[in-house]
Amino acid sequence: MTTISIDNVSRWFGNVVAVNDISMTIGPGVTGLLGPNGAGKSTLINMMAGFLAPSTGAVTLDGTPIWRNEESYREIGIVPEREAMYDFLTAREFVIANAELHGLADPGAAAQRALATVEMEYAQDRRIDTYSKGMRQRAKMASALVHEPSVLLLDEPFNGMDPRQRLHLMELLRRMGAEGRTVLFSSHILEEVEQLAHHIEVVVAGRHAASGDFRKIRRLMTDRPHRYLVRSSDDRQLASVLIAHASTAGIELDWSEKALRIQAVDFAGFTEFLPRIARDHGIRLFTVSPSDESLESVFSYLVTA
Repeated sequence: MTTISIDNVSRWFGNVVAVNDISMTIGPGVTGLLGPNGAGKSTLINMMAGFLAPSTGAVTLDGTPIWRNEESYREIGIVPEREAMYDFLTAREFVIANAELHGLADPGAAAQRALATVEMEYAQDRRIDTYSKGMRQRAKMASALVHEPSVLLLDEPFNGMDPRQRLHLMELLRRMGAEGRTVLFSSHILEEVEQLAHHIEVVVAGRHAASGDFRKIRRLMTDRPHRYLVRSSDDRQLASVLIAHASTAGIELDWSEKALRIQAVDFAGFTEFLPRIARDHGIRLFTVSPSDESLESVFSYLVTA
């Protein structure tokens, strides 16, 4: 089981501090790395991959520093966000070249396995400059997997992929996590992070903002109301009854959604009271969904806290 440890790491570029005294541990399974643009996610990933040295602190792989450590590079595969590729090569040539750089005994066979894993055999002999964005992403993925790394680092891997490609990549990353590999990916597609990552690390303005399961993080925010979207057969009557109850702090009629947006300050009280008063007043509930249990909402809270 391979673990990456980041211990009191900072990284600056001139007068710009990109990462500020961050500590975290990335272990086996799938971890999502979240943060707004400019938060320091790519800088962190590049330090974990050995592309950048920390200005202070240490980034280690199972206790051994990654920077300028050739052995650690053999354990790490990276899918960078940047599109810098050798466009005049075919995908097969590109992946074989990476296999040769790793000194694999049979680069051709390793490349075929990696291309099959990402479902790119059908286009492996086309030049990369003819590829769509999603196909280029899969070619980069094959190159990262060719030496069968125990750690996989992906920077915005879903960019440009169509829904089928995204589902395939999600299943692939789940499988790798279940096999005991250490998988970390950054993404702005928050719904997919919710479905995929068993653990999240949140970085805001170069600092470590939160760590853990996003739902548990949300429930620890007891000072903030829980928000619900409710659709019913009689929204006006339901609102008039709910507004007087101590479990709610505010109710808004959303005309565009044709629903009520409710702030509940007493989570348990509200979830018990709502179905009871709906039954007592003959109101049918069509939708009752938390609108701030999403990762996007949690992230927004963390950024503005």
